[in-house]
Amino acid sequence: MDSFFNTIEQQLSDELPFVVYRKPNEVQVKGVLQQDNVLHTVSDYSESGFVFTPFDDEEQGVLIPFEKCIETIFNEEINIHKQITYIENLEEKTAHVDLVQKGIDAIANTNLNKVVLSREEKCSINGNDPVLLFKKALALYKNAFVYLWYHPKVGCWLGATPEVLLQTRNNQFKTMALAGTQLYAENIIWQEKEQEEQQIVTDYISENLAAKEFKFTKGGVYTLKAGDLAHIRTDITGTINIASKDTDLQILINTLHPTPAVCGYPKKDAKEFILNNEGYNRLFYTGFLGELNMETKRKSNRRNTENKAYRFTTKSSSLFVNLRCMQLNKNTATIYVGGGITASSNAENEYEETGNKTNTMKKLINS
Repeated sequence: MDSFFNTIEQQLSDELPFVVYRKPNEVQVKGVLQQDNVLHTVSDYSESGFVFTPFDDEEQGVLIPFEKCIETIFNEEINIHKQITYIENLEEKTAHVDLVQKGIDAIANTNLNKVVLSREEKCSINGNDPVLLFKKALALYKNAFVYLWYHPKVGCWLGATPEVLLQTRNNQFKTMALAGTQLYAENIIWQEKEQEEQQIVTDYISENLAAKEFKFTKGGVYTLKAGDLAHIRTDITGTINIASKDTDLQILINTLHPTPAVCGYPKKDAKEFILNNEGYNRLFYTGFLGELNMETKRKSNRRNTENKAYRFTTKSSSLFVNLRCMQLNKNTATIYVGGGITASSNAENEYEETGNKTNTMKKLINS
């Protein structure tokens, strides 16, 4: 374990791009280390590498190409934990409550059905150590996608997100509708506002997949535990046209991102409201990240006439919405947090929800 993290720390010290991450409910931690500091971008999602994409879908994503990297892996368990208490900032509260009320009023008087409104919160860090923070996140958030991402020309980001944007394996894909938030407890009762919010996300994804002629099926609604929080989730699975799967992957990503879970509905109106009213740049918060077109060679059990095993290549992507995240600077961590606003939202309650979500990252920097 020490040699693994020493390698990551050296990469950071050398100011070379890297990402280190663990998928939900897995023990394998993977590092992808770029061997130069070139800034690569995504053009059409036919590329292969680890992608990191902003909220604004008109901006290009950053790519750490697999072919230009070395990979390192470990499977060690880590145990670090400390509970903290959220401390309310009245100035931040007033600003966010006013923003949410403006969103509620817009929903009442325009075509908006839902808008996701967020805020940033800056926290001081004494002795900023991104690798140590990543270790803590691994220990705390077993069922999240936990990552530490760095590029000297972009910055350093850390997150533990519960939400899948898209998973593909050859011509199969899986996505989810995820919305509604409560502190986790046994026998949660979801309120009308939370159920309405999740249904908007589910309907939007379904309608847009159908409009692009993707074949898919929807699962049932259930509660997902994400750290100390819970969300409502519906799984959606489908197929990609093999004859044009590269093109279909780009269409699929553009159809899903940004979803109503991070933007709103209708998407165009919600995005415009966000860009005009939030008052700050989300950057990569509520964008997406993960493995893009990773190729894995596998053996087949089938044999030819000479009794030799065939080999075949599996191409897969595993992309996650960048929630529960923060940007790390020398002495400051900028935490990003938000929530879905509908006609039945209460501005004070929405602020309280963002406070609960902020604790995901505050547990790391205050322990």
